[in-house]
Amino acid sequence: MPHPIAKRTDVPPGTAKRVEVDGVEVLLCNYDGNLYAVEDVCTHDGGPLDQGVLEGCVIECPRHGATFDVRTGEALSLPAIEPLPTYRVRVEGDDVYIET
Repeated sequence: MPHPIAKRTDVPPGTAKRVEVDGVEVLLCNYDGNLYAVEDVCTHDGGPLDQGVLEGCVIECPRHGATFDVRTGEALSLPAIEPLPTYRVRVEGDDVYIET
């Protein structure tokens, strides 16, 4: 069985936490008490998203302002047009697992 990558309490509502899963940088986001996981790489230029602002379900890239829906990975604004890879999140008690 895989090891948990975080504790639920590590990611309070309205925040995001960068974690590594199987060599992939993943952004674990808490929107409205639900956890979502997207790859921590802007599809526009490859920059990290973990320093961006999470507002509701939308993360904004700090470099050029592209926005993405963390629930689906969908690119919501230019300059990004490609969606973010998403990962399934499983919570057991306070342990958080991401399935890659």
